[in-house]
Amino acid sequence: MNKILILGGSGFIGNKLYKELNKFYKTFSTYNVSEKNNKNNHFFYFKMEELNLKNILNKIRPSIIISCLRGDFELQVITHREIYSYVKKNNCKIIFLSSSNVFDTFRHYPSYENDKTFSESPYGVFKIKIENLLLKLPVEKFVIARLPMIWGNNSPRIKEIERNINNIIPVEVYPNTIINVNSINKLCQQILYIINNNKNGIFHLGSYDLIYHDDFINKIIKRKFKKKALFKFVYSSNTERYIATLPKENKLPKHLNISCYEVINSLTLRYT
Repeated sequence: MNKILILGGSGFIGNKLYKELNKFYKTFSTYNVSEKNNKNNHFFYFKMEELNLKNILNKIRPSIIISCLRGDFELQVITHREIYSYVKKNNCKIIFLSSSNVFDTFRHYPSYENDKTFSESPYGVFKIKIENLLLKLPVEKFVIARLPMIWGNNSPRIKEIERNINNIIPVEVYPNTIINVNSINKLCQQILYIINNNKNGIFHLGSYDLIYHDDFINKIIKRKFKKKALFKFVYSSNTERYIATLPKENKLPKHLNISCYEVINSLTLRYT
C-alpha cells in the first residue's frame, strides 16, 4: 500500500487532503502551527527554516509526497530541491500543487498543460522555478497540478470576504479578469483519482468553464451571505486578462469535472 506524506497539513488544502486520503491510504502530514497535532503519530512538526525534512522522509519512507507548502518563496525552493533529490533516488513520486499564476503574463487566452509558462508576479515566478526543477525527473515520478482559486466554506478567501462584509470594508474584484475555479471537495476527489490510477505529468484542475472575477465574487456574496457588500474595482490592464488553465492532454473523467456555478453552489453546503 502507498504511504503518503502531505507537506503543509496545517493549511486549508493540506488539511482537507489528509482527511480524504487517510480513509484509503496510510497517510502522514506535516504541521507547523497547531500544537494539538503533537499527539497524532501521523503528524510531524516541520518548519522549512529548520531544515529537518530529511529526518521525516527517512522515518516515513513515503511512496508519494504531496506538496501543499506555503510560506517564504526561497525557503520553498530550497525545500523542493531536497524533495527532488529524495524522489530521484527512491521509489517515490511527488505531487506538486502549483498555480494558474504560472501563466499570469498571458492575457488574451486561457492556458493549457504544454504551453510555455511565463509569469510577472513573484508568486508565479517561484512556482515556475519549482515546476522546472521537477520537470527534470522522469515523468512517472511527478505530477504537477496547476490549481485556480480553491473555494470552500472554511477557505481563507471566504473568511476574508465575510470579514470585509461584516466590517464594511470593500471587497476587491477584478472586472476585466477571466478565471476558472474549483471547490476543495472536488479537488480532493481529483487528487484521489490521480493517485488511484497512478497518473503522472501535468494536470489543470479547474472548472471547465470560465467566469469574470467580479461576477463570480458577486454571485458568492448573493448566494452565501445574502448581504450587500462594498466593492473595490481593480483594473490590472485596459483589456481583458485571462488567468485560467484548461486541460487538453490530461483530461479527467466526466464525474470529476465541475462548473463555476457548481463551485458557487457548494459554498451553501455546510460540509465544505
